[in-house]
This record gives sequence, structure tokens and C-alpha cells, in this order.
Amino acid sequence: MSLNELYELNDGHQLPKIGLGTFQIRGYQGVDQILTAIQNGYRLLDTSTNYDSEGAVGEAIRRSGIPRSQFYVTTKLPGKYHHFDDALKIIEESLLRLGLDYLDLYLIHWPLPKRDNYVEAWQALIEAQRRGLVRSIGVSNFEKEHLDKIISATGITPAVNQNEIHPYWPQESLVATNQEYGIVTEAWSPLGRGSSELTEPLIVKLAEKYDKNAGQIILRWHIQRGILPVAKATTPQHQRRNLDIFDFTLTETEVSQISDLERKDGRVDDQDPKEYEEFV
Repeated sequence: MSLNELYELNDGHQLPKIGLGTFQIRGYQGVDQILTAIQNGYRLLDTSTNYDSEGAVGEAIRRSGIPRSQFYVTTKLPGKYHHFDDALKIIEESLLRLGLDYLDLYLIHWPLPKRDNYVEAWQALIEAQRRGLVRSIGVSNFEKEHLDKIISATGITPAVNQNEIHPYWPQESLVATNQEYGIVTEAWSPLGRGSSELTEPLIVKLAEKYDKNAGQIILRWHIQRGILPVAKATTPQHQRRNLDIFDFTLTETEVSQISDLERKDGRVDDQDPKEYEEFV
């Protein structure tokens, strides 16, 4: 991956155009897998307090021998810590677990609108940024109504909104909203997490056309939509293939055709941000 392949954030910072997801990558094995990814070229490492992988991420960074300044580390706020003081303390706790002095990006993991504390949580992230604990702040799984509420309450627009996006759930309206607001869209489960998207005839046909695999076609679809995919990959081969997506370009028609694979029940776990209660 070219080091020039970066997205510009609305706060002046940058992020690589693809990241490594660390959901279910834990412990000493997780350290080895993340370290391998670093050696293969990953610099954006996405974790969460709820993933229990913050320690592994921090240890892999230390073992890599690569300066901290070259990494972009993201972690996320659990729902049970949406109150202001709790949020600030868990951000500090995440830094302690990671063994880092600052985070490059910190996200509210889910809005939890039934509890309706996400504005308070956003105010805490703004304060954490002011204190230098975090460089960029953003959200995850926020719909337009949630974005509008925090922006209206604080005047501060998130730098990033990380959402479930893959061919069965392309989220065209939400992606357009993020772009309108100057928010970079990240995609979690960008390959559909075990769904049949990787065997869709259209995807397979395009893979043959471009001499790529199905996952690379889908990741390229994200990139051409201006989306930053955060993809889990544990083997060296998988990690390298996921990065090898910058030497070809899908046509506009092909991008649209992939988006047309949308399904009404396309979510991988039926997690509706307006209803989902996260791990609380």
C-alpha cells in the first residue's frame, strides 16, 4: 500500500485508506497476528474496549520497533461508560491498556438512543481531545438523527463515522450524509462477515476480470465510494491481499452493480443502531 493513500479528516489529521480490525484477535496469538499485519504494511489498527484486544495492539506496536508516530490507533467507548466522568476515565484506562500516551482516533461505539446519553458521551470526547488524550474524535453506528443531535448540541462534527457497510448493506443514504457533513465513513464487517457475498456471481466475475480475489473486489468497491474499510485478517497471505487493492479500478457501472446487491435483511447480525443495546 502506498503511504500516500490517506484520507484527510475534517480536523486536519489523516487516516490510511484501509485498516486492520482486531475483533476476536486477542492474547499472545493476537499479538503475533497484529505484529505480522504491521510487518505487512498496516498502520491503522482498530480496536475497542469491548474487543478485549487493546493490550495485544499495544504490545504489537512496541514489538514492531516502528515509531509510535507512524501508527493510527483507534479504540471505542462502551455503552456503559456514556456518562461524562466515566467516559474520560475509560479513555485513560484504554491508554493504560495500550501503553500509549495518546489515541489517534476515539469513537463512541454505539449511540444507544433508548438510554439517550450519547450527547454527554460526545461532550466527554470533546474534552478528551482538548486534554490531548485523543487527536481525532468520531462515532460508530450513528444514523443521521444521532449525528444531527450531537452536532446541534456541541457545534463539533465527528471526524469519522464507522458503520456496517458491505455489498448486502451498502448504506448509500448514510454514506451520502457523512460526505455532506465532511465526515469520513469507515466500514466495519466490510466483507460481510461470513455471508455469501464473497461467492456472489457478480463479485466472482469481477475477480476473474481483474485477476483479484472476491475480497479485493469488495474492498476496492469501498475505496471507490470514499469509504475506509476496517477488515479483519489473521494470516499473512490474507493481510497482504487486503492491502493489494490500489493497482486497479472498477468502472462506475461495476461499483453501482455491486451496490445493487443490497438486501432488505442485509445486516450481518440484525443490529439496528436505533434499537441495539450493545454489550451493556
